[in-house]
Amino acid sequence: MNFLVVRLSAIGDCVHALPAVAALKETFPDSRIGWVVEKTAAKILEGSPVIDELIVVDTKLWRRSPFLAWREAMTAVARCRKGFDVALDMQGLLKSGLFAALSTAKVRLGFSNNGLREEASRFFLTHQVVVDSRLHVIEKNLQLVRAIGAKTSGYKFPIYVSEADEGYIDELLGKLAVGRFAIINPGGGWVTKLWPAERFGLLADALAEHFGLYSLVTLGPGEEQLADRVVSSSRRSVATAVNVNLKQFVALAKRAVLFVGSDTGPLHIAAAVATPIVGIYGPTDPSRNGPINPLDVCVELNVECRQGCYRRHCPTIECMDISVDQVLRGVERRLQQTKLWQLKR
Repeated sequence: MNFLVVRLSAIGDCVHALPAVAALKETFPDSRIGWVVEKTAAKILEGSPVIDELIVVDTKLWRRSPFLAWREAMTAVARCRKGFDVALDMQGLLKSGLFAALSTAKVRLGFSNNGLREEASRFFLTHQVVVDSRLHVIEKNLQLVRAIGAKTSGYKFPIYVSEADEGYIDELLGKLAVGRFAIINPGGGWVTKLWPAERFGLLADALAEHFGLYSLVTLGPGEEQLADRVVSSSRRSVATAVNVNLKQFVALAKRAVLFVGSDTGPLHIAAAVATPIVGIYGPTDPSRNGPINPLDVCVELNVECRQGCYRRHCPTIECMDISVDQVLRGVERRLQQTKLWQLKR
């Protein structure tokens, strides 16, 4: 039996889908598993031992320049049509459902209506699996593969990192000579997820003062100024911005004592490699999108309008008016639960 997984984006959501795909491969080791993914999220999946074929698409380019992208689109569709028996739509959008429908799969499996982001995408499915939309998204994906007989036990995140990327991080840390360090990731994708850069800088001071942790500030494309503001806001000069690619970030996170950031791809990558986490959550719900380790800490405010918010724009963003002291208390709680070998990294 061959499977086509459709989870186009984003980086964190693709990481959340990995345990379900790993369960498929473990249950059906002779199967061929293809994965349709957007170019922006493909890097984190490259080389994964549970993916036999990565079908990379760029739907944003297709919309901007459909004539120039026609050949690429037809090639991707042709690859989706090569011998897949079951297509699994793990996104619930019209465009993800369309990729499933364009495949040769006779069984096209997706979530029940309450689990779809665009309910009309159900018309592309042949079967729907009843899911509890209140569950963490990792569990929601696992429910989907259990419906076709996959055996699941624990959460496995088979992310491949090359020796070159591992070596790059070892060399970087050697040059910086920072010893024990925390990762601070100030980016958030949505403006409503952003905690003030100046507070991240003050947090870096507190991490150094109370826990002896130097802070490495990670950044994504276009976030250079944001990272610089964090570094310049550290009054004790205990933070340095580091620009690494996704696979290098995985290697970096494995060596960190702590990760602090909002609900975004780097947090979910850090969770996948068991880095102790303090998440700063505003418009999104950590019970659905938070780190899966129950020891990790999510700092949030009890603001009434947060319930089911998920807004990318807001006139006040009062849910992110979290103080440095509140985050610091979260760090203290998390590090108290951290095993000794992790503290000595």
